[in-house]
Amino acid sequence: MTRTLILMRHAKSSWNSPDLDDHARPLNGRGQRSATALGDWLRKEGLLPDEVLCSSSVRTRETLAGLALNAPASYLDSLYHADPDTMLEVLSGAKGATVLMIGHNPGIAGFAARILNGAPGHPRFADYPTGATLVARFDTEDWSSIAWRSGEPTGFIVPRELPGV
Repeated sequence: MTRTLILMRHAKSSWNSPDLDDHARPLNGRGQRSATALGDWLRKEGLLPDEVLCSSSVRTRETLAGLALNAPASYLDSLYHADPDTMLEVLSGAKGATVLMIGHNPGIAGFAARILNGAPGHPRFADYPTGATLVARFDTEDWSSIAWRSGEPTGFIVPRELPGV
């Protein structure tokens, strides 16, 4: 059986309130447009998750809301600025066939680099900008058996490549 991971960094957040706690920072206007465009792209590509693992931060929650997907979501403090090992541990407990994970840099870029058997040929993969989205397939029956370097990249996109952003 094949499992699909959609690994998304939150969309662009606002820095308009410098005294606001980092966890509470919302999306800015471009981030909101990016989330909508990414949701449209996922639907167009037929990439509809049946499970969402989302950091508990405001900007990741708002990114998910902007995607307008109808999938059960878990909001996890453990994904807030998670390192790659923590992200692998969280993913290993997933049950869905197509899982969307929304998180933060630098952990998400490190996780993406380590989980794949080769990098996608995209110039922005290494720095994983806001809204960047990787799609990877895994030949496994169960997420608990995935390991580093086991994912096959099948897509990578950044919001600026999408209409309306």
